[in-house]
Amino acid sequence: MKMLATLLIPTSGSIRVLGIDPLERPRDVRARLGAMLSGERSLYWKLTARENLEYFAALYHVPPKETRARIERALAAVKLSDRADDYVERYSTGMRQRLALARALLPDPQLVILDEPTVGLDPQAARDLRDRVRELRAQGRTVLLTTHYMEEADQLCDRVAIIDHGRIVALDTPAALKRTIRAEEIVRIDIGVAADGGRQVLERLARVGTVARHERTNGTLAVTVHCASARELVPAAFDAARAEGATVQHVEVVPVTLEDVFISLTGRQLRE
Repeated sequence: MKMLATLLIPTSGSIRVLGIDPLERPRDVRARLGAMLSGERSLYWKLTARENLEYFAALYHVPPKETRARIERALAAVKLSDRADDYVERYSTGMRQRLALARALLPDPQLVILDEPTVGLDPQAARDLRDRVRELRAQGRTVLLTTHYMEEADQLCDRVAIIDHGRIVALDTPAALKRTIRAEEIVRIDIGVAADGGRQVLERLARVGTVARHERTNGTLAVTVHCASARELVPAAFDAARAEGATVQHVEVVPVTLEDVFISLTGRQLRE
């Protein structure tokens, strides 16, 4: 993300941002994008929201005659017009994120880069920021967003790239990615089973579906099975448990999600 924003020079490969090489024409790239990068202290807390935007408008070379109108539009876009003259130190985390987005909108960019914009936000603030992203997309802007929240990617993105160890392992629409899971439904089952009975239960379940993952915790075997029909698999799961003297404690039938795609492509192991 920082390479695309011209903040870092790539050690290899090539980049095009809106058709422009950022190494050859960095100023042209900066003039066309707005960025909100995670982990950066991007606002001055001892200034008001309006003073912050006035300062950054000058840095972005916004024409002086347009500065006031741009700031008002940016504040309105993130619903901070009524708090424009409050000091940023009095803002909540969600409000600061929205102001950082307003700052990114000052150049009226064709491309908006958002690096995990909803991390650390409460549910209301996260939902509001996702609404702002939808509005940007509706305006015809290109939005490049990184997220670890698969549901968020499913809701917001026209195309999703799944990256594992620095490489893109899949790139397609959310619907197309979910079709790569060869199942119509996913069944999650919690089974109370003795330590020596888990393997037999899994073997029986594998005859009627694809056991995607399983985990044992305190005498409970949590199993996720991909199948064509939950109506057929669930009775078979009860039969399998009963045959091994186990008990089905919980059953949940869910549609295929991008999280399932991610796990199937990258594996179950925890990554640092």
